[in-house]
Amino acid sequence: MTKPPVSARIVFDLDGTLIDSAPDIHAIANEVLALEGYNPITLQDTRRFVGNGAVVFVARMRGARGVPDAAQERMYAAFIERYDRAVGRTHPYPGVTGALTGLQAAGHRLGICTNKPIGPARAVLAHLGLEGFFETVIGGDSLIVKKPDPAPLEAAFEALGDGPMIYVGDSEVDAETAERLGVPFLLFTEGYRKAPVNTLPHHAGFDDYTVLTGLVDSLLRG
Repeated sequence: MTKPPVSARIVFDLDGTLIDSAPDIHAIANEVLALEGYNPITLQDTRRFVGNGAVVFVARMRGARGVPDAAQERMYAAFIERYDRAVGRTHPYPGVTGALTGLQAAGHRLGICTNKPIGPARAVLAHLGLEGFFETVIGGDSLIVKKPDPAPLEAAFEALGDGPMIYVGDSEVDAETAERLGVPFLLFTEGYRKAPVNTLPHHAGFDDYTVLTGLVDSLLRG
């Protein structure tokens, strides 16, 4: 007899997992650097600096151009001022909308746990028409800690009620967060990861969102 379908709680990272936001972040980073009289960073730099929240991103971009530490607070404020509007160059990865539609139709409850501040996170989800898929969004400033501390991810799962838990992300930070909380982790390999795939703890990796539903089903059967 076929087992009845199981509804899971599935939480996603945002930048580098569901959306490629690096072009927008790159643009506002270089606006801020230009205000201070410094040369721009590259798009490749931007992808490397994303992952630990806006404060760390600004510190990394400063470091790349030798900007003194004393400018951190001023540059962070200028960066955040622009962040809510940084949506025009961002797009979902191919297949994301279809995968989310299928998971939601199957009865799974979906959420977001990102180190992106909550304001910019909600702004880009609304701009892309993705906000309706998610019952909860936990941003990098929603709690006093951020990933890889497991508390934000735990809060996202708790907001989704009961059921098996699955986390989907793209980076070392996401892998560590899932491991610390003890939840299954699915690794999207086309995001902002720096380390080789085989060095990150994960249950399965994927580079195509059309296979995500199948991976979720396999985890739940297992």
